[in-house]
Amino acid sequence: MVGCVIVHNQKVVAEGYHKKYGDMHAEVNAFNELPNHIDPKTCTVYVSLEPCSHFGKTPPCADFLAHMQPAQVVVGMLDPNPKVAGKGIRKLMESGINVRVGVLEAACKDLNKKFLKSQLCSLPYVTLKWAETTNGFMGSVNQSVKISDGCNDELVHHLRATNQAILVGSKTINTDNPALDVRHVEGKNPLKIVLSENLNVDLKKNIFANSFTLIYNKLKATKTPTYELVKLPDFHLKTILSDLHSRGIQSVLVEGGAQILGQFLKEKAWDETILLVSDIEWDTGIKAPWIGKSSSREERSGKDIIKYFFSN
Repeated sequence: MVGCVIVHNQKVVAEGYHKKYGDMHAEVNAFNELPNHIDPKTCTVYVSLEPCSHFGKTPPCADFLAHMQPAQVVVGMLDPNPKVAGKGIRKLMESGINVRVGVLEAACKDLNKKFLKSQLCSLPYVTLKWAETTNGFMGSVNQSVKISDGCNDELVHHLRATNQAILVGSKTINTDNPALDVRHVEGKNPLKIVLSENLNVDLKKNIFANSFTLIYNKLKATKTPTYELVKLPDFHLKTILSDLHSRGIQSVLVEGGAQILGQFLKEKAWDETILLVSDIEWDTGIKAPWIGKSSSREERSGKDIIKYFFSN
């Protein structure tokens, strides 16, 4: 997630961002928008992440900026990728460009929190999400019941669209029969993941009809056109998350039931929790898990209060 802004005489004259993996990077896209009559050497370039210094899908952006020779480059944060990690800054300085690093660093790190977790921990960034009643119930036994206000469906589907994978347990599949796709916003459907230790998941459910699903279990390994059974004798969340990271997954949204969510909380295998608290009350039901800490912020949306928690 990289953005670039070019400033001339204290005015923004061009902008660009990295639109898609493998496409041109933010710096190149910004300079392609720079008016022809403006000399790059008289400009300041602001970029949220250190310009890359290695050949990947595209040539190094540090080399590109060194060629364009702007008066100054302001960098939000260093790139933790070992292929970069300060090498881009060094290239710019060696080419004679004035460089500042760490401007709005916290905001830039928040923008790239999923990338950072992947690079620094070799694990995907995990977001837990559930809805509960005002008195702490999140489900009804053996049936699917909606709790959150319908006006927040867009938020839920935005979360799906902005995470690479979505994870649930077999009980959620067997009871709720969810599609786990993106419907209320534009975006790409996440990879579906089901945890079914003893393979008790019903393979005739909706999730297996139109998309590919990974099913982690302890019994069997096989692959079909619609799902892959991933056998893990060491059936623990960290092992599962490590396997997902090895498959290139940097972010996972967990929408499972109380048992799955509780396990992520117990094993401290989460980074962020988004909790939708409805104004309704139930007399009985499945109790929601306890996070064990205060929310970082809250906001009201329709009949719900949305609470945000962070593990650190």
